[in-house]
Amino acid sequence: MIENMEEFNTEKVINEFEIMTKDAGRIQTETLRKILEDNGEAEYLQKLGLNGRTDPESFKACVPLVNHSDLEPYIQRMVDGDTSPILTGKPITTISLSSGTTQGKSKYVPFNDELLETTMQIYRTSFAFRNREYPIHNGMGLQFIYSSKQFKTAGGLSAGTATTNVFRSQQFKNTMKAIKSRSSSPEEVIFGPDFYQSLYCHLLCGLINRDEVQFVNSTFAHSIVYAFRTFEQVWEELCSDIRDGVLTSRITVPSIRTAMSKILEPNPELADLIYEKCSGLSNWYGIIPSLFPNAKFVLGIMTGSMEPYVKKLRHYAGELPLLSAEYGASEGWIGANINPKLPPELATFAVVPNVGFFEFIPLRANIEDQEKGELVSDPKPVGLTEVKVGEEYEIILTSCGGLYRYRLGDVVKVAGFHNSTPELQFVCRKNLLLTINIDKNTEKDLQLAVDAAAKLLANEKLDVIDFTSQVDFSIEPGHYVIYWELSDEANNEVLKECCNCLDRSFVDAGYVSSRKVNSIGALELRVVGRGTFQKILDRSVKLGGAVSQFKTPRCIAPANKGLSQVLRDNVVKSYFSTAFV
Repeated sequence: MIENMEEFNTEKVINEFEIMTKDAGRIQTETLRKILEDNGEAEYLQKLGLNGRTDPESFKACVPLVNHSDLEPYIQRMVDGDTSPILTGKPITTISLSSGTTQGKSKYVPFNDELLETTMQIYRTSFAFRNREYPIHNGMGLQFIYSSKQFKTAGGLSAGTATTNVFRSQQFKNTMKAIKSRSSSPEEVIFGPDFYQSLYCHLLCGLINRDEVQFVNSTFAHSIVYAFRTFEQVWEELCSDIRDGVLTSRITVPSIRTAMSKILEPNPELADLIYEKCSGLSNWYGIIPSLFPNAKFVLGIMTGSMEPYVKKLRHYAGELPLLSAEYGASEGWIGANINPKLPPELATFAVVPNVGFFEFIPLRANIEDQEKGELVSDPKPVGLTEVKVGEEYEIILTSCGGLYRYRLGDVVKVAGFHNSTPELQFVCRKNLLLTINIDKNTEKDLQLAVDAAAKLLANEKLDVIDFTSQVDFSIEPGHYVIYWELSDEANNEVLKECCNCLDRSFVDAGYVSSRKVNSIGALELRVVGRGTFQKILDRSVKLGGAVSQFKTPRCIAPANKGLSQVLRDNVVKSYFSTAFV
């Protein structure tokens, strides 16, 4: 673990990565051996009959592929206070919570020091490659990061979101010092109990330190877009705070007010400068480089469910490059972005071969079985170095945190290899499916349909602010429902054509054939009122979710009745497709 700033060396980290990835197969075998040796006493592994064996062949023969539901009984015992070696050799002391925005329920995921170390390794690796292309010197960042509260489970374990567990750790703070990366906001703002107050103060701190800010980032692209949409509403109030040196009364958290009082002082010149820049922008294009002239890039996770926000983020960023951050999940990390100059739409992530043991289920075999009308069964997973360029796979993860042959649910495409480790492109979440009978449309299919239909709004100078979907079985036959929030009111005729375009844009053979024979009903486009997706975010925060992990669910599960109700209550217009009539 890096303990001080002098120990970090960009080229040294890159060289270590190069050496490791040239022998990725051997590193994978060693990583599995270490995981199994460290956790050999775990009840879960003991009952599977490994009997101390640590080779990949024995491991695959004895240990089944699992989903989270298969491990829930074991994890629940740990949550309830059982300190025996259940999934890991040493007791788990911390639990991470997944975002839970799709199913309406967060998953409990074991978290330990070993997982924290892999997190820091991924951070350092990505930083090294990024810093080689976009060097920052003792860089200050306008970082829209938020830490939700940790709490104690019934069994006394600390629990919080994965980002909270990381942000609150000393290892994270040490690593940030080592790479000389600091936030423009004090810790009291980052760890503040009220997201909206923290966001306002993040913006204020960034403006106060505008000449020192060298990058803008958040965990997800959505958080950055949300921050600057908020800025559009509060910029005059921010200018007033800076001009008078007095914090707005909207900030009521004592710890935040005390921290801000130490850095806020009257600065009419700065206030006038910001006011002039904001007054001169008609549509907020390029507001980020305008406000922060020394910023070199905007950084965050911009793939998967974040990709729809890239267009708006690019609008705010102007000519500043958008950089995709690391690739991972609440369950563990996978890859580093070693090609930071690639645009988000083409981002790839090189698997770091010592942060876990990886297997990949080929998806092409499933597709071929479907086309033959045969029963679909998962083909045999292949190893890290056995994947093929251009093919799509589902990721299987074995981690040092007690997950063994765990189906992560992510679908990735192999874009190429860096030495002997694959570079992956994120495609979609496998379990986020719009399906009624034989149709199967993924998050990516939905996004492509929305992108195609949204082009029809161009002449109206309108944007789709956000969207989601669900399957409606309340009437027969069942049909797809797409929810749109728009930047302004749209012409009815245009929206009818958008609805038809959405329906036509789902090109899955099962969907098209089902629509033609009316075994799937006409697609429905429901337009919701302005602020509806803000209500979804508010609901997530109220239920204890962390904004740093918030992802708008793209496909709402039937079990998520609360979220479905929010959407239904805010519908202002509804249209049914006539595309297949």
